[in-house]
Amino acid sequence: MPVNTNDLEAAIRNAFPVDHLEITDQSSGCGESYSIVLVSEAFEGLSTLKKHRLINELLKAEIAQMHAFSQKTFTPIQYQAHLAKSR
Repeated sequence: MPVNTNDLEAAIRNAFPVDHLEITDQSSGCGESYSIVLVSEAFEGLSTLKKHRLINELLKAEIAQMHAFSQKTFTPIQYQAHLAKSR
């Protein structure tokens, strides 16, 4: 059964306080490749590796059904800096 955006969003929102969340199905709707951008205050003080491990553990069952999964995780301050840099 393919993974869908609603299931990913529900799992993430139930586990973390979310300031910003983007979920992109990069597989043209078949649910085999997703990317996410997640901004949460829960990431304060964590390295990128630790943030990614949290997401990977949370979405372990869903990721196992995908061909590809990528993530960008930020604290609110990091996200503001990222936005300012990309302008």
